[in-house]
Amino acid sequence: MASLIDVRNMLALQGRMEAGQLSAALNLSRPLLDAMLNRMEAMGKARRMQEEVDSCLTGSCKSCPEGKACVREWWTLG
Repeated sequence: MASLIDVRNMLALQGRMEAGQLSAALNLSRPLLDAMLNRMEAMGKARRMQEEVDSCLTGSCKSCPEGKACVREWWTLG
């Protein structure tokens, strides 16, 4: 099982990654990785960034009633 240090090292090597990418790369379940990332964010070691796609009008996506289907969330070192 990966540790917080493994998550930090992966972010250091890659620069920024989505949680799904991190989960697959480290072979961790998504809920466990989310808990680790939230803990790292609380400690000031990781930072969450959101990026919107310019070609999509936020809030008009039929697949997402909350209008967040186009928002990508990245994690990087803090």
